[in-house]
Amino acid sequence: MIKTLAVMTSGGDSPGMNAAVRAVVRRALSRGLRVYGIYCGYDGLLRGGDLIKALNWQDVGNVLQRGGTFLGTARSEQFRTLDGRRRAVENLLDLGVEALVVIGGDGSLTGALLLSNEWPEHVEKIASVRPDLRPMVEHVPMLQVMGLPGSIDNDLIGTDMAIGVDTALNHIVRAIDDLSSTAASHQRTFVIETMGRNCGYLALAATLATGASWVLIPECSLELHWHQRMVESLDKARKTGRRHQMVVIAEGARHPDGLRMEAGEVRKILAEKLGLEVRLTVLGHVQRGGAPSAFDRILAARLGVAAVDLLVDEPGVVHRHMVGVKKNRVISTPLNEVIEKSREIQHLIDSGDFKKSLELRGGAFRTMLDLVEALTAACPSQESHGQGRVVIMTGGADSPGMNAALSIAARRLLDRGVSVLGSRDEFHGLTHGDFVDLQWNDLAGWMGRPSSDIGTARSSQVREDFGRIAENIAKFNIKGIIAIGGLDTYRHLERFIDMRTDFPELNIPVVLVPASIDNNLPGSDLCVGSDTALNNIVQAVDKIRDTAGATRRAFIVETMGKECGFLAAMSALAAGADKAYLPETGISLAELSRDVSDLKSSFESGNRMVIYMRNEVASGHYTTDFLRRLLEEESKDEFEVRSVVLGHVQRGGAPTAFDRILAGRISAAAAGALLDLMESGANDVLAFGLQEGAVASCPLVDALDQIDDPHGRPKVQWFMDLFPVVQSLSKIRSRSPGEGESIGHEPAVLRPLPAGR
Repeated sequence: MIKTLAVMTSGGDSPGMNAAVRAVVRRALSRGLRVYGIYCGYDGLLRGGDLIKALNWQDVGNVLQRGGTFLGTARSEQFRTLDGRRRAVENLLDLGVEALVVIGGDGSLTGALLLSNEWPEHVEKIASVRPDLRPMVEHVPMLQVMGLPGSIDNDLIGTDMAIGVDTALNHIVRAIDDLSSTAASHQRTFVIETMGRNCGYLALAATLATGASWVLIPECSLELHWHQRMVESLDKARKTGRRHQMVVIAEGARHPDGLRMEAGEVRKILAEKLGLEVRLTVLGHVQRGGAPSAFDRILAARLGVAAVDLLVDEPGVVHRHMVGVKKNRVISTPLNEVIEKSREIQHLIDSGDFKKSLELRGGAFRTMLDLVEALTAACPSQESHGQGRVVIMTGGADSPGMNAALSIAARRLLDRGVSVLGSRDEFHGLTHGDFVDLQWNDLAGWMGRPSSDIGTARSSQVREDFGRIAENIAKFNIKGIIAIGGLDTYRHLERFIDMRTDFPELNIPVVLVPASIDNNLPGSDLCVGSDTALNNIVQAVDKIRDTAGATRRAFIVETMGKECGFLAAMSALAAGADKAYLPETGISLAELSRDVSDLKSSFESGNRMVIYMRNEVASGHYTTDFLRRLLEEESKDEFEVRSVVLGHVQRGGAPTAFDRILAGRISAAAAGALLDLMESGANDVLAFGLQEGAVASCPLVDALDQIDDPHGRPKVQWFMDLFPVVQSLSKIRSRSPGEGESIGHEPAVLRPLPAGR
């Protein structure tokens, strides 16, 4: 088993790299390894000296919220030479490093693979001139290498998402949201250039998440007169009432002949052909800056932990792998395969073989492209055929992303010639005939709106209400229903099914889209709104950490979630909290006694801040206020204790990019399934969701069978498999273990991530 590893960041920085370094260091220390941090990338590796330092538990504290990489990164021409790499090997041998974890993109992983492949040759040469290193050469005959994907372009094969992509996408989405307000005010058209030299993921996903009018990406095959089609579409949308236009272009977009396309020339084409004022905004490096999102922190933590565990738990394997996430599960892929296939796509794009490059991007990328192509049309592809309407409702507690789900579901239906009504305040609209006529051009602007524009008022239906609902279904010729909401909405539709025997008009198909910040719905790993809530919590905790220099304080932060601990557990992982109290695990007096002791030791060892996350119903008796008073009493005035109840701030604000895309994926699939059911005359009631990275569905009755009724949460909750990792990385440590001294670990958890595309 390895005893010593080194970790480094290389290439372009990406948000979440610090979280990855923290996970690698703390997991390695917890497993009894010695850890070195290499500063300034490959340049620091070959220069050695003070640029390679031992890291302890505290060295990676308070880094989660920092953008970039505290280890630094730098280009190194010397590393490209054989002599430069030999000096790097000598530095690693001097320190007894047996494994190297490299966080970066294609070039960084290529360097790591090259170093490992050349290792036997280098160590033999070094040993011939430095006999003192002969024992170490015999001890480390081969360098183990683990790569972690860190690239905002998301251009690496072997992972659906790379560290930093989600943060960059959120920057782009917020920028387009902000530009949309000024564009609408002046009725302007904007061209926005995103990063993405060889991959159009950022531009494509941003277009879907913001309702932009057009997108140009490297993988998209353009016809010779592509610009005419673009101009005609934008002009038609403007004439039909769309006040502003957004055209998104990836920096690597190509002309049909393979030559790079300039954003400036797109702006010029639009200005000349439309006769409008067109502005260009190049987002540039702002996309890779700032604090990482909750998704990127959790992804980085999971991959960092998995990398260390694979190195330790598979001693007979020579690792030259990259750890990534596929279909929402952590996997490892040989580095040579990652590099070769990633470069193959780049070569295909350069040579103009866009069809093949698109195939290699995978099914999810192609599905998103198909959806974007349909939604960016100036108007529906079919006129309303007048053969019935579909009603969309949003119910239960409001959730960020509901408007995005409604917008995409409605546009998918309108595109097929089906008229769509929005039911105000869930079942209230169906009961009283209070509907909103949903139109194509209006809906594109709903993608970034908070909450639900048609209302989510909770209500209880009596038998007479279902009679009125039946009358309105017949009166308005309603042929199907899409319900977007939480567990209350699921329960209301269960009653809807029960009343069918009394009211035959209720025998129409219904599909459900899970939307709840609590993330407590059956049949879906993630619910629309949960990512926004998680980011709201993490941002609040980051602000609390900004007060760390003031005095020694302990904070107890209360989250929502009802009897599901998702928000408390995942925010503890993403924000680096020291403890998480969940309803699934409860709180005991013995545990509180240990926590008080750990808290005192932490402050005595020099820590200035401790943060505990507590789910709102983690315990009926040990409330947030009780915990505050308990810790305050035990502090003996050595530290202060504060409680923070975040409340409804968790569900507020514009939805994150992830929630918008999740809403789009699920609602588009649900709308497609509803159309099929309507055409076949079926009356199924299906619950849709995201399972292991793919959209799936099951009958509502089967979904509700998965609910733990007394607690209102699924019987099996995947994120609880990650809770040991939360505890492992967030434990209060007054000291770091010495070489070979383990402080306990949990086995590798190669299970679903809390987020995935």
